[in-house]
Amino acid sequence: MSAGYSGDRFCHCLRPVPISQPVTNPTSGSATPFLSVRQISRRFGAFTALDGVSLDVAQGEFVCLLGPSGCGKTTLLRIIAGLEAHDGGQIVAGGRDISNLPPRERDYGIVFQSYALFPNLTVAQNVGYGLDASSGNRARMQERVSEMLALVDLTGSDAKYPSQLSGGQQQRVALARALAPAPSLLLLDEPMSALDAQVREHLRIELRRLQRKLNVTTLMVTHDQDEAMAMADRIAVMSNGRIEQTGSPAEIYSRPATGFVAGFVGQANWLPLERAEDGTPTLAGQPLLLDPAFTDSGAFQGRLFCRPEAVTLHPDDDAPNRHLARVVDQIYLGSRTRVTLSIDGLADAPLVAEVASSALQTGRNGLGDSKLWIALERDGLRVYA
Repeated sequence: MSAGYSGDRFCHCLRPVPISQPVTNPTSGSATPFLSVRQISRRFGAFTALDGVSLDVAQGEFVCLLGPSGCGKTTLLRIIAGLEAHDGGQIVAGGRDISNLPPRERDYGIVFQSYALFPNLTVAQNVGYGLDASSGNRARMQERVSEMLALVDLTGSDAKYPSQLSGGQQQRVALARALAPAPSLLLLDEPMSALDAQVREHLRIELRRLQRKLNVTTLMVTHDQDEAMAMADRIAVMSNGRIEQTGSPAEIYSRPATGFVAGFVGQANWLPLERAEDGTPTLAGQPLLLDPAFTDSGAFQGRLFCRPEAVTLHPDDDAPNRHLARVVDQIYLGSRTRVTLSIDGLADAPLVAEVASSALQTGRNGLGDSKLWIALERDGLRVYA
């Protein structure tokens, strides 16, 4: 077997476990984080890949590192795995400082985007590669391999080779191999990005089910916001080598801490906000009612942010933040319809709303009209510099 084959990247990350010993799983709810990353930095020449990143992951928690390409999320994962050097900072896992330990001593399993399976080994041999096959343990090793294949719904595939499996099945084998030694930490590097949409959606459900069943602390890198929202207990949104915000999917979506998070997660409307001479915020020359908790009262102007669902068509006559708008386009999405609007006085700032398709079909929203009244819900508005 060639030492240069990509599968070797996986193998040296696994700490062989005596198969005769019982497997124990981490338990969640501990006040002390299982994984603690403190002020990790990494530079490549003049480029700063990570700029003092800190992150805590509780035992049994599923955390996603979410961000665009080049934001530093994969570099951070590789540093935690010991596959990449860091210039400063500390990593503690399970109470041990693993900052400078070699990969095989860090007690984790890892799944790559490319699967990294050995093509000349069977499925069973791939899954059992990181297990202790010394004399006396072979029967237990075979039993563990069978357990893991059953866990990922691949019972009966023991003798097959990777080339005989679909992409989704290969990724299941990679996951079984990562979990076979019962690691205390599971690292996932874009594990489903090479799969088609339907397989990816199914596998993400299965992966989340397995993670909850095993209660293994998990850190996953992804650029797919839908994937992160569907799978994570918490999301850490990264940009330019820093973590912009960490929170639950609901917090990240509903209460974005920065303009970057607001624009990157979900669909965003951005409208120009100005203030009258008396300090009143205005949109298209009309007074705008904002929630003071989400507004920088000292800013004379900024960007007004709202989600499509915060736009109401045909509001009551006394509804706040009413504007006259024209329908530019609409896209049918099944139960919802996405409507693009142009507010009077803001021709260069289109506004997207999402409304129930059933309401449109009955004509209650009057989309056949040349213009209609809309309202921006106060609770859904944020202001960013």
